[in-house]
Amino acid sequence: MPKLKTPPAGRSQSTRSRHQKSVPAWAKLSNEELLDCRICDLNLKFEETPFLVEMRDQLYAEMSQRDIKLKPKCWLSDDWFSPDGIPGIAVPFYMAHPRLIRLERSQMLEVEGGTKSWCMRILRHEAGHAIDTAFGLHRRKSYKTAFGNYSDPYPEYYKPKPRSKKYVLHLEPWYAQSHPAEDFAETFAVWLNPSSRWRKDYQGWAALQKVELVDDLMSKIAGQTPRVKSTSKVDPAHRNKKTLREHYAERHRHYSFDQPSIFDDDLKKLFPQTPETRRSKSAATFLQKNRAVFSRTIAQWTGEYQYNINQVLREMIERCRIMKLRVTGNETELKQNLLILLTVHTMNYLHGARHSVAL
Repeated sequence: MPKLKTPPAGRSQSTRSRHQKSVPAWAKLSNEELLDCRICDLNLKFEETPFLVEMRDQLYAEMSQRDIKLKPKCWLSDDWFSPDGIPGIAVPFYMAHPRLIRLERSQMLEVEGGTKSWCMRILRHEAGHAIDTAFGLHRRKSYKTAFGNYSDPYPEYYKPKPRSKKYVLHLEPWYAQSHPAEDFAETFAVWLNPSSRWRKDYQGWAALQKVELVDDLMSKIAGQTPRVKSTSKVDPAHRNKKTLREHYAERHRHYSFDQPSIFDDDLKKLFPQTPETRRSKSAATFLQKNRAVFSRTIAQWTGEYQYNINQVLREMIERCRIMKLRVTGNETELKQNLLILLTVHTMNYLHGARHSVAL
């Protein structure tokens, strides 16, 4: 395990970022070396990450403008979540440094919350859970009537209805369908967004009544002191003794990255398994390089959300990496065949796949 050293005081730092002013020793390690570091040894601090502080303060400002007397405590953990019984928000540790963001992207192929707009969407969602906890909103009859029973067990998987107009579209387009608590959090996030035009966007949708209910609930608790005020931190990063390698191994198992996929046979036909040469390209790298173009093109063809198309691409890229597939033949023809393959599998994903619930 690499020994982490703090740079001597007073040493000038050549690299500056929006996240942190100094460069810790572990930030200079290779991915393989970095993976052997324990999360607790990274010495990450939420308050020393300007980007996260900026996003948190924006959330506070949006809630204050609505006269909501709650500032959810935010801390670094291993994922995005808001714990039961605590009106706070856990933020994944990788958000605290650009080096960790790069590692996250290399391991998971995307960085959840990695842009300002995406980060704010997640924070508004988690704030919905926090305000529900702080004021016990799920105990109200109107909440149960609109969203269902908060106490219903979370399913490991759910099969959404892509065309349903009973739910708002916020994070993953159908995440509100996974559980009543997520339905409320997604609806609250849409309501809280200052640039949201929910009355216009959801006109004619059954979901509009849910947003109107949230609007009514928020007006009723405006100016009130939260009933639950706990500032406890669940699974804080500074107590996490797992190595980054162990952390990502668990994440890969959770998302079944190492298991055979329905894409495997088709991918092997497009990318025959040939000996690696200096001139041959990695199929995973090829897909990643063309990911934005593929996603945009298929979205135009099908009218589907790029988020969903990217979910299919994400798994394909990982399977190409695991199977060590290489690019051979004409790339123009390969791109055309990939677009056809992606379109077919995207439609299967939308209408036949089960979606896991992020707790």
